[in-house]
Amino acid sequence: MNSQMFKEVRSVPEIVMRQLEAAHEPYTQLAARLRANPPTQVLTIARGSSACAAHYLRCLLMARCGRPAWSLPLSLMTQHEAPVDTRGWLAVAISQSGQSPDLIDSLQRCRDGGSRTLALVNDIDSPLAGTSEWALDLEAGVELSVAATKSFIASMVAGALLAAYWHHDEELRHGLGSLPQALHLADRLSWNAAVDVLAPASRLMVVGRGFSLPAAQEAALKLKETCALQAEAVSGAEILHGPMSLIDEGYPLLIFATRGPSLPGLVTLAQQMRERGARVLLAAPEEVAQRDLTLPTTALPELDPLAAVQAFYGFAVALAEARGLDPDRPKHLSKVTRTH
Repeated sequence: MNSQMFKEVRSVPEIVMRQLEAAHEPYTQLAARLRANPPTQVLTIARGSSACAAHYLRCLLMARCGRPAWSLPLSLMTQHEAPVDTRGWLAVAISQSGQSPDLIDSLQRCRDGGSRTLALVNDIDSPLAGTSEWALDLEAGVELSVAATKSFIASMVAGALLAAYWHHDEELRHGLGSLPQALHLADRLSWNAAVDVLAPASRLMVVGRGFSLPAAQEAALKLKETCALQAEAVSGAEILHGPMSLIDEGYPLLIFATRGPSLPGLVTLAQQMRERGARVLLAAPEEVAQRDLTLPTTALPELDPLAAVQAFYGFAVALAEARGLDPDRPKHLSKVTRTH
């Protein structure tokens, strides 16, 4: 695999190490100011892969920090001009390019309305960074592949750093310190069995729950982008509702069962779907019986989704090539997306 996307995937452990080394001063300063004037709620602003990273940030802030966190429906702000009262909130925008007008406009409206504003960006000189009260560099470097990989994981790391520094979470900070090693181990895992199953597929569901759902959402997006697969991300709690009617004999499901309270239920779901005749690919830690794909683990279950995405990215490149596609040149897509 010689694609630019694969090269950037393999650069992720070093990027995260560099990101962690540069984090202490800016995150310490930001955390001190947030503690001095605590926001009442957190609002995330993002699209695409960045929206998946924002979902992960909200999970961390609520589960480990007890902070209410919500996603902003961008169109209500930019097109309907909804008079949302965001006084006392923290608005966090996440973007690889920092160029999209709807993100810039929404963050500016939040700031004008009395929010504290933070941009997590891979271009610290971008318009989005300039709009924000604070801007933190993802430290991923220039990303050439159309499909964001290194900047996505760097966005997840940035969210974890924000939670750890803001709330003096030394366990989370320590866990992040060992993350580059876990990402290296993720690069060594082989998901070849999944390539054989999904190379001829035309559709699938990607399932997660809790902290693994953002990983499933990102995986589904990448399968659309790079593999031209109609992939839908679904919560393991929701699949028993409407999505169940789609699952028939041979229907493929990729289930991300990372460690945590949701793991037993997702393993049970995998067995139930197998009994219905679905072609299940259960991605789970090594100790889980009847797994199909091995998920790497990290120092904390809450960080496992980052290593899971890293393992998935190498598989996505292999699957695209097995389907006769160039992962660096997805149809109809460009590196910078500008929505209004």
